[in-house]
Amino acid sequence: MPPTVLILDFGAQYSQLIARRTRELGVYCEIVPYDVTWSALSLRRPAALILSGGPESTLAEGAPKMDPKIVEAGVPILGICYGMQLLARDIGAELVPLDQAEYGPATLVVGDRETPLFDGVPEESRVWMSHGDSVVALPDGYRALASTARCHVAAIGNAEKKIYGVQFHPEVVHTEHGRTVLDNFLHEIAALGRDWKMESFLDSSVRDVRERVGADKAICALSGGVDSAVAATLVARAIGEQLTCIFVDHGLLREKEAEEVVAAFREVLHLNVVAVDARERFLHKLAGIEDPEGKRLAIGHEFIAVFESEAEKIPGVKYLVQGTLYPDVIESKTPQSKTGQKIKSHHNVGGLPDEMNLTLIEPLRALFKDEVRELGAALGLPPAIVGRQPFPGPGLAVRIIGEVTDERLAIVREADAIVRAEIDSSKLDPHPWQYFAVLTPVKSVGVMGDGRTYANLVAIRAITSEDGMTADWARLPHALLERMSARIVNEVRGVNRVAYDITTKPPATVEWE
Repeated sequence: MPPTVLILDFGAQYSQLIARRTRELGVYCEIVPYDVTWSALSLRRPAALILSGGPESTLAEGAPKMDPKIVEAGVPILGICYGMQLLARDIGAELVPLDQAEYGPATLVVGDRETPLFDGVPEESRVWMSHGDSVVALPDGYRALASTARCHVAAIGNAEKKIYGVQFHPEVVHTEHGRTVLDNFLHEIAALGRDWKMESFLDSSVRDVRERVGADKAICALSGGVDSAVAATLVARAIGEQLTCIFVDHGLLREKEAEEVVAAFREVLHLNVVAVDARERFLHKLAGIEDPEGKRLAIGHEFIAVFESEAEKIPGVKYLVQGTLYPDVIESKTPQSKTGQKIKSHHNVGGLPDEMNLTLIEPLRALFKDEVRELGAALGLPPAIVGRQPFPGPGLAVRIIGEVTDERLAIVREADAIVRAEIDSSKLDPHPWQYFAVLTPVKSVGVMGDGRTYANLVAIRAITSEDGMTADWARLPHALLERMSARIVNEVRGVNRVAYDITTKPPATVEWE
């Protein structure tokens, strides 16, 4: 594994974005809790540290703080927003609350043209601010490097100690030269190479899986999506015939999907696949459950039960491979931030039972969705599989608001097929990252053939995104929306109204449940 940058998370909404930008610049990084001790950090031999932003004020009682030994450890440090203020406080700087907080765009004026942090950054540029406190005086050895109209100390630095801080957010696209600032810190100040490449991750992951599994056997949970396909192919490269892939048809897949998935895994990826028809079993478990968390947990537990049952038929199986991604981990458990909240349980993370007979292997756990696609390409997977739009492990159960029944599954499956067919056949730029239909619990009065109807409302969701961490709603042409609506109300029995979801993530999630 190449040198690692560790990001101390103080509860920032952009911590994952910092990690993405760091990896995009060729440096491997991971996120750790803000209160980790230096003794624990030092065992990982970090090449540099980045302190994230956060919602708190360093001037408030009980504000999150870090181990004071970190500042004196001799490791290059970059503090961002709250991270800069925390650095300033710990080195003895003076901070005061602003009369008016500074949120949104601001003009950064670089006052120190000699600092490597702003090499290649013009004297004035737009940055993104989000703070209510400000540094007003620095101790010996530290210099103010830049300012804005409301913030006289918008960046600080100590060249000898390689400790820097910026009050703005270089990781967001709204900061014009933020990528350059991060690049300068990582490659000029911390002197790191551009060693993080997907090929190196692939090689190290294959090696790690091979060493971990040894002569034992593993089964891989296949859901039909790109994540499990990449995970299965990676592990198969590591242990070959010791891996058996198990595809569970839980009855919650899209139209004709079960047959297509099994054929792709067997004929295209050449994996050893056992197909299990568990449709009635899952519907029985979901009967009467309306709560979305309850559905996810029931599906997760039943998945494991099926896998363990199948594993008993294969002597020597000790491991279960899953395609868990980093956003799944963040949304299910938010382990990095003590002040974070669980958003939802993913069937393969928060939905797992406390005790299992199999040990988990999650080779993609540190990756974002677009990184998984890149890894799939490095593994040689065909574009049809690598480029497939995301589909949740719990399937259509999370696209039905309320109880899952055969009748409601048929409605959302038919509506979803229409949405996908229409968007797939349209020339859109950009093409939506994900698009599907949702069956809502709402019924409304309509008129069909001069007769009164009281039928279901179906919602269409189409979003643009890079990795699923944030998303914008797709600006689909009105004519396309009209065609989808007309087809759904005319072709899908039990639907008389269609709505289009124009909510971003955040505040919403991609899926409705």
